[in-house]
Amino acid sequence: MPNSNAKFHCNHRGGQEAGRRELVSRSLQSAQHCLEDQDFGTAYAHYLLVLNLAPELKASVKETFQFTLFKWAEELDSLARIQDLFNCYEQALELYPNDEVICNSMGEHLFRMGFRDEAAGYFHKAVKLNPDFADAKENFYRVANWLVERWHFIMLNDTKRNLTYLNAIENAVRSGCKSVLDIGTGTGILSMFAKKAGASSVYACELSKTMYELARDVVAANNMEREIKLLHLKSLDIEIPKHIPERVSLVVTETVDAGLFGEGIVESLIHAWEHLLLQPM
Repeated sequence: MPNSNAKFHCNHRGGQEAGRRELVSRSLQSAQHCLEDQDFGTAYAHYLLVLNLAPELKASVKETFQFTLFKWAEELDSLARIQDLFNCYEQALELYPNDEVICNSMGEHLFRMGFRDEAAGYFHKAVKLNPDFADAKENFYRVANWLVERWHFIMLNDTKRNLTYLNAIENAVRSGCKSVLDIGTGTGILSMFAKKAGASSVYACELSKTMYELARDVVAANNMEREIKLLHLKSLDIEIPKHIPERVSLVVTETVDAGLFGEGIVESLIHAWEHLLLQPM
């Protein structure tokens, strides 16, 4: 009897495997027929089924899948089916999470729809995955020109300003402020000043996805990625100990532009500082 049961289960598994191979084969044939008829939506659905049933085929169908995805996305875009378009790219990136071509294409759609910060994130990821991907690099620089305000470059080249901040931060750290939070870190320069001054813990938050990614690159280029914790968050959304383990003893920020005078901005900053700063004894 045990031998009979084992034989039954073996035959059952063999039947399942044969059924899977048959379904995969039929779906691939159907996808090809749909492509010939330019029925890209149905072809895309068939490829999703194939890749979920037979992930071992990812490499062999990758280029055809990409072609099908991009053609179907163009149709969805023209029909203003934006959520369906995004869903398709999310499904594609689940199957190919490290595909720079799909990331770049997703970024292009986001950019055309006006989601420039989100687009920059996908372009940046594509460049990280393949530094020689010319289209992604061009797209990232183009969107960065929209998002990085010109005054950033003026400030970063203002030696007098930078030395003033450096001296102030050094004085604060020497006086006992060993944990620092940089609100709106931008390129991360104030955070790096704090770390170089001897702060034991440095945290930095940045709302803009583009500036956050830029800060990560700048901090890494200065070999401080393990010493400065960067958060893609608004300062008001930072929670202790969820995001940072402690109240800090020093807050640094340079949010002194026209936005500072907007309704509620000053009050919001004060609230954030009170929430995150150590209370005086």
